[in-house]
Amino acid sequence: MASKVKTLIKKDRLRFTKNKLSAGLILAAIAINALYFVSIYRSDVGSYYYNLTIGVSILYNLIFMLIAFLSSEGVKNYKIGYAYAAIVLGIVQIGRIFVLPSQAHAAQNTVVGKEAETVMLDDQFGYVAICLCLSAALLICAGVIGIIKTTTLRNYQAELDKKNEGNNQ
Repeated sequence: MASKVKTLIKKDRLRFTKNKLSAGLILAAIAINALYFVSIYRSDVGSYYYNLTIGVSILYNLIFMLIAFLSSEGVKNYKIGYAYAAIVLGIVQIGRIFVLPSQAHAAQNTVVGKEAETVMLDDQFGYVAICLCLSAALLICAGVIGIIKTTTLRNYQAELDKKNEGNNQ
């Protein structure tokens, strides 16, 4: 009986509180993504990064941060579409490992007067891959938690509406 009451109270609290956990996880994912792009953009390896790929990467990071922040606000208010958007962003973060970091890790760059050097060394590649994986994990967790909480709230609200409809007749 006591656990049933606790469950009911937990569901009822959802109506009056924000989903701060999912929102916080998404904001943490944005911060970790910032660590990723700072590591990439501060690299000084000749002219390797002066191309269209880095321009697209910068543009993507701006769009990512905007969509992720919007998703954090959406999941905070129990909007399920934003939870799905967070999951999609997380999946894309995993895919990003195989674009710029992998290309830079496999590339050699020759600077005048020096011998060829690897654009991205193993330790930097590991660091940026971990950043992207952590960011992805946080986004996916936030999305799943958002879906669970939103679905729970919607089902509970439907129960209340049904109960109120029966009382009004």
